[in-house]
Amino acid sequence: MNKKLFVLLVVLMTLSLIGIIFVQSYYINNTFKNEQDQFTFKVKKALSYTSNEIEEREYQGYVRPLEKLMAQGIQPDSTSIRELIVQRQNINSDELIIYKNGILEENFKIPSFIDIGLDSVNFSRFTNRTETKVYNNSDLDGNLSMSPENAVVNVFKMDKLQKETFESHYRQQINSTPIHDRVTPEQISKLLSKKLKEEDIDIGYEFAIYDKDLGTKVQSDNFELDRNLTIGVPIFLDNNGESDLRLYVNFPERKKFILSSIIGMSLLSFIFTTIIIIAYSSAIYQLIKQRKISQIKTDFINNMTHEFKTPIATINLALDAIRNPKIIGDETKVKRYLTMIKEENKRMHAQVENVLRISKLEKNELNISKERVKMHELIEDALTHVELIVEDSKGYVQTHFNAAKTSVLANETHFTNVLVNVLDNAIKYSNDAPKIDVYTENAGNNIIVRIKDQGNGMSKSVQKRVFEKFYREHTGDVHNVKGHGLGLAYVKRIIDDHNGHITVESEKGKGSTFIIKLPLIS
Repeated sequence: MNKKLFVLLVVLMTLSLIGIIFVQSYYINNTFKNEQDQFTFKVKKALSYTSNEIEEREYQGYVRPLEKLMAQGIQPDSTSIRELIVQRQNINSDELIIYKNGILEENFKIPSFIDIGLDSVNFSRFTNRTETKVYNNSDLDGNLSMSPENAVVNVFKMDKLQKETFESHYRQQINSTPIHDRVTPEQISKLLSKKLKEEDIDIGYEFAIYDKDLGTKVQSDNFELDRNLTIGVPIFLDNNGESDLRLYVNFPERKKFILSSIIGMSLLSFIFTTIIIIAYSSAIYQLIKQRKISQIKTDFINNMTHEFKTPIATINLALDAIRNPKIIGDETKVKRYLTMIKEENKRMHAQVENVLRISKLEKNELNISKERVKMHELIEDALTHVELIVEDSKGYVQTHFNAAKTSVLANETHFTNVLVNVLDNAIKYSNDAPKIDVYTENAGNNIIVRIKDQGNGMSKSVQKRVFEKFYREHTGDVHNVKGHGLGLAYVKRIIDDHNGHITVESEKGKGSTFIIKLPLIS
């Protein structure tokens, strides 16, 4: 896949995922706000119900005894009659119309039957009588009279108290009563609990009645006024529909209760979003890894091709030379060419074995038997494999054996290959004559082997990846150093299998030091 297209796809997928997360967060936040608004609405509804119910009960407690007294026919203390007479002449019909409206006012004074701070209550009852009479002018010659058929009479009596007048009187009188004498905390709690449960709000709450922002005696034990969380409505309204008294309620577990209503949806949303993020991250990681592996495989194939190209060419040249009639008779030259063919074939076989060895290690199919061996003996054995190459390059390998204890549990063949690989790496990455020092020392129950060269060295980024399979440091010429990036991967894999540890210290242009740490055995 083209690199630009790959980057574009990753960016688009990332933006899409961020968009999904943003939409989910926005939706959950909006849902939470809606739940808060709904909660506030339900609480205000319950408070209004409680306030109205308390007022209505108080009013009924005042008016019913009064109505009962009136029904018993108590006599008024004083009465007065007010009458309005209106006379109108109808020219067209030659009729005289007389309107009469009489109002009987009866004033009562009775003992107060509720605790409003007064000994008695004064109130008035009005009875209304309305008459309309129509006279023919021909009947007006004598005394004013009217035949039944010429008269229309409408009579209406108000036997009940006028509600508006009574309510006004009631509110004026009751407002002087202390609030704790008008309602009790138990009454409020009972009404409020009932209504809140009807609204599906079944959590603890605290309430209070405040008078001009000052607390009254009517409140629960742990009420605290918080303008941001407390909800209130007016109570005991006056004649103008206003009141200095407010019924407040707050809920200590309000946020928890609201969250509990959306926790299921939020949790599912979080789980699914997390799964999407994990799947997306895994997919991106796999894509990057596959792309990287694809590039590594391409480099590996190129390196392997290069590694096999030279020996194959050498073998072909040697075979062509042997076929030459002039050469085939020369036994010395024939043996020389046969030796070259054998060495090159051996070299290719070693490359194939290296690849197969790594493959078996990855699959845990390589059987590595261990036995007691001396580390110094393994090092000396490994040096015999590279000393000719070092001497040919006019370099040197010096040993500095400072370890008193050297017995380790290891596979002699594989660990010798480990040391040879590290030494071969030091030789290959030395532009000048290779200069190698091998140090040993004891550190607690471990033996430390340091293989130090004065070669090209490596950068910090290369040091982090030098033990990765197929990894090779890229230079201007990919094939300026032979190999295919399997040697140090094999080294690390074998040392790990021996419960050991390998690290590298290096600086570009100043050489490298490979440090191998293995546990000793007694």
